[in-house]
Amino acid sequence: MISQPNDQPTSQPRLCVIPGDGVGREVIPVAVEVLRGALPELGVIEAQAGWETFQRTGTSLPQETLQAARSCGAVLFGAVASPSHPVEGYRSPIVALRRELDVYANLRPVRGWPLSGVHPALDLLVVRENTEGLYAGVERRDGDTAVSERIITRRGSARVAQVACRLAAESGRRVTIVHKANVVRVGDGLWRDTCLAVAGDYPQVETDEGLVDAVAYHLVRDPGRYQLLLCPNLYGDILSDLAAALGGGLGMAPSLSLGQRFAIAEPVHGAAPDIAGQGVANPLGALLSGALLARHWWGRPDVADAIETAVERTLASGIRTPDIAAPGEPTTGTQAMGQAILDHLR
Repeated sequence: MISQPNDQPTSQPRLCVIPGDGVGREVIPVAVEVLRGALPELGVIEAQAGWETFQRTGTSLPQETLQAARSCGAVLFGAVASPSHPVEGYRSPIVALRRELDVYANLRPVRGWPLSGVHPALDLLVVRENTEGLYAGVERRDGDTAVSERIITRRGSARVAQVACRLAAESGRRVTIVHKANVVRVGDGLWRDTCLAVAGDYPQVETDEGLVDAVAYHLVRDPGRYQLLLCPNLYGDILSDLAAALGGGLGMAPSLSLGQRFAIAEPVHGAAPDIAGQGVANPLGALLSGALLARHWWGRPDVADAIETAVERTLASGIRTPDIAAPGEPTTGTQAMGQAILDHLR
C-alpha cells in the first residue's frame, strides 16, 4: 500500500465517479457495480467531465467536478473523446485533473491472464512519472520550427522513484530504471542519477537500468524479463502500452495515478467511438483500475484480491468480450461480463 497523507479514513472509502465519453459511460457503471459488490460500504458521487460536458457547459472540467474529486480523495475516470481539430477553449480534462490533484506516480500493471496468446509468466508493473517530460506542454512554434521542451526535475524524478522503490520493497520486485542517458545526457542523465540515488536508500531492492529502446526489444522477446520498470513520462506511456498488448490488449489494461493527497484510477483505453453504444466494450480495464484503488489507496488488498480472482475465474471459464476473444471463440457483452465477475465474487 502507498502511504496516504490524506485524512480520509480507509474504513469508509469514497469515490468520485466520472464516466466521461464514449465507452466510458458503459464500462464505468459496470466497474462501480463490481466495486460495490466487493466493498459494500463504498460511497459514490458521480460527476461530469469530457467533450460532451464541454459542448454542453463550455468547460471540459467543471469546478463542481474538481470539488467532488477533492472531497472524495479518489476518482474513477472513464475515458474522454477529443475533437479531431483544435477547438478554442477545450483542454483535456484528464490531463487537467491530474495536474490539479498532483498525481505524479502512474502505476500500470500487466499480468498473464488466462487468454490466448498471453505469456503466462508476464507479471510486470510500469511506474511512470506523470507530470513532467514532454507532456509538461511547454511548446512554441516559430514559422516552420516547432520546439517542445522536455522538463525533468530532481524533485519530480525523486518522488516517483520513491513510490517505485517502496512498491518494490513491499513486493520483492526488481527495479529497472529506464532512460536514454547515453544520448539525452542532460535530461535523462538527471533522471537516471536521481533514481539511482533514491534506490540507494532501499538496499533490500535489487536495481538495474536499461536503455528505453533495448527495454522495448527485450520486453517483446521475453515478457518475463522485467518486474518493475521505472520510467519518465513518455517512455512509460509507450512501454506500458506495448506491455498491454502482451497482456491481452488495452481493454485489459488498468492504471492508477497516485499523489500525496489524491488518486485517480482509469482504464488505459480511450473513448473508442467506433464501438460506443454497442454494449461490447471490455469493462475489465476499468474494474481492475478500481481494484488498484482498493489495494494501493484504501488499504484493502482483500478487496483487490477478490476482484482480481473473480476476473481470473471468469476468463478461465471462457467468457470473452470481442476484443480479447480468439478467432472462433464465442463472445459476450459489457453487462454480461460484469455480471459474470459479480457471480464469481460470491
